[in-house]
Amino acid sequence: QVQLVESGGGLVRPGGSLRLSCADSGSGFSIRTMGWYRQAPGRQREFVARITGGGSTNYADSVKGRFTISRDNAKNTVYLQMNSLKPEDTASYYCAAGWGSPKTALEYNYWGQGTQVTVSS
Repeated sequence: QVQLVESGGGLVRPGGSLRLSCADSGSGFSIRTMGWYRQAPGRQREFVARITGGGSTNYADSVKGRFTISRDNAKNTVYLQMNSLKPEDTASYYCAAGWGSPKTALEYNYWGQGTQVTVSS
């Protein structure tokens, strides 16, 4: 069974940075595709970034150039470095893990509980 635990959220001022972490407890982490999604109040969950087992990455247009997803297979952990944060980045951020090459939220097999990111002055 795979359990995902996110950490690193918090309150940050516009223009600031945060790094989110997601610890994956299951075996086979290195071959799983890991993704980050976010959901703001009253809005649908939206894709942020993903990284495959081979290290290929994809980003939502809204975060390109500001966010970086990475993984440390020795630590079974995926990271989301968020720079130049904007108030519109405020949301609960969720880590997801999937076999194969999931491209939509429905295709991911496991989800974390989420961590809150608030960008405000």
